[in-house]
Amino acid sequence: MRWIRISASALLLAGVAVMSGCASHRLPSVATVTPPPVAIAATAPPAGSYPGMPIPARLADGSYATPNRALSAAATVWHFRAGLNVAALACRGPGDALVAARYNAILTRQSSVLRDSEARLADEYRSGGGTAWRARYDHAMTVLYNFFSQGFAHDTFCASATQILAESETIAPAAFPAFAAARLPVLDGAFTDFYARYDRWRAGAAPAAITAPAPPPIVAQRRAAPRATPWIQLDQVALLPDPEGREVHGGAPRTLAATRPRR
Repeated sequence: MRWIRISASALLLAGVAVMSGCASHRLPSVATVTPPPVAIAATAPPAGSYPGMPIPARLADGSYATPNRALSAAATVWHFRAGLNVAALACRGPGDALVAARYNAILTRQSSVLRDSEARLADEYRSGGGTAWRARYDHAMTVLYNFFSQGFAHDTFCASATQILAESETIAPAAFPAFAAARLPVLDGAFTDFYARYDRWRAGAAPAAITAPAPPPIVAQRRAAPRATPWIQLDQVALLPDPEGREVHGGAPRTLAATRPRR
């Protein structure tokens, strides 16, 4: 009995007719070629953020809930002072001494306005009822300072506060409440603008390290071949054309092997 060895290219290009002396047939064999996953170039999230970062949900009007919404006139002045206080403490750079000096100037020049605003704000908490109003007030101030101290908007916040402090030098006490009402949204906007950018990224871009699902595997199925003596068995080889005449399959290239016929 003779063994036959044949190359894949000869089999693919010329075709091989295999004769059989018996009527039995082998079952079809299936070879699968699974393409690799296709990587997607992900858009980076805004600087200072990360995928999955928690941010406030948008309200019905499209804005974001922050500690600086729906404030009384007294609360507006006091929250504005708190924002500038954070800037004087946290904004460091070539002009940090000037930032601190201008904030201290506000404390001196606007002392009566600030004292009156703080007293009226305390009355608002006191009138809310209960003996724990001071704890509620202190908690609200802690939340406010933490809000202004969030690092992801540090540079924008500091730039806005530096500009506002420069403008404050010409503001008279009588005009300070209106000035605070106009400028507090600017300080707040350093954070809400970041939320909006993050929301746009989250809605329109995939986080890093996401890959697309792999396309469906390519399956090549051969027809049943009649037995013969000699006969040829194709072992895990997909009959797909290859530019260099090699077998195409899921593993390392292998040689087409002839095996003994089964009896």
